[in-house]
Amino acid sequence: MLDWTMLTLVGLLSIIFAAWVLIQVFLKGSALRAYDQPIRNSRAGSRDHASPEHQKVLHLLEQAQKEIRAVPRKQWLTTVRAVMARGFCEPPLLAEDSGYRVQEVDAGGVPGEWVLAPDADLQRRLLYLHGGSFISGCPHGHRVITTQLARVTGAAVLVLDYRLMPEHSRRELIADCQTGYRWILDHGPEGPAPVRELFVAGDSAGGGLVLTLIAWARDAGLRAAHGAIAISPSVDTTFSSPTLKSNLKTDLMLGPGLERFIKVPRSIRLLILWVVNRMIPPNPLISPIFGDLSGLPPILVQASEAEMMLGDAQRYVNKACASSSKAELETWPEMLHVWHLFEPILPEAQQAFERIGQFVERCAAH
Repeated sequence: MLDWTMLTLVGLLSIIFAAWVLIQVFLKGSALRAYDQPIRNSRAGSRDHASPEHQKVLHLLEQAQKEIRAVPRKQWLTTVRAVMARGFCEPPLLAEDSGYRVQEVDAGGVPGEWVLAPDADLQRRLLYLHGGSFISGCPHGHRVITTQLARVTGAAVLVLDYRLMPEHSRRELIADCQTGYRWILDHGPEGPAPVRELFVAGDSAGGGLVLTLIAWARDAGLRAAHGAIAISPSVDTTFSSPTLKSNLKTDLMLGPGLERFIKVPRSIRLLILWVVNRMIPPNPLISPIFGDLSGLPPILVQASEAEMMLGDAQRYVNKACASSSKAELETWPEMLHVWHLFEPILPEAQQAFERIGQFVERCAAH
């Protein structure tokens, strides 16, 4: 009886030890604390606080969150997708007689749309990957952003409608982005034609996809983009950044939805993320910060100083620079996560787009 009890105890301890090793060695990834230092002169502009228009934006966000909270659990995802597809603001550049137009396209088997300014340079192209936590978002709901990118860059903007989770796997939506990258190299709005200048951009989850994509393109031996723009990107699926907790209360976009998850013990969070994504959290395919960041095209990252993803942005830019890639971070105080969605209202969003346009011109000149 004693021997059987001892064997059971040893077995349990072995399982616990194996689980601990699994979490520590495979699921946590390498330490990133060395890249936590703030980046000097990262603030864009001279404001110390948000503009007065920010209050109107907070009201719009509160209305959307109330709509989502009001539905039963079974309707939650459908409602989130409907809110994201509708968008928070109407894109003013698509007003009648503006000259801006949207053109549906099949990008090598991935649906999407071209967003074109009246004077678009069809050989300068920008591939855009929308945000939405990989479970929502679509080209229509991001037209405020994509029309502004068409304006400030002069590029033909291709917005992919990549597959979403949970109906599809994380690998499938990444594959859609890779397909779109290959396709845009040789196709423009008027048909097959080589690209002269290529840029890639995305927000939130899409920002993380962009940073994954440029590393994949390097490793695949494909033509590199002239530059990459990541807006409030998610780059670390291990959720290790200190601002995930320190900015939890000030991030009014992500905080309410992530608060419970962030309070779950980290070991359990990592196991959940492993199961959901079917890849270990530090895999560079879903956590680009754990990959090789050398030899990448110039990168511009924009983030709010109040958002939970600020630490991700700082860490990524610091590591990219330490790896001899050109990367810069621009921040704004008190903004919402991806405040660019509110461009018709926010002067900070208008300024952010102008900075993106300047970045593109600098990259194109080299």
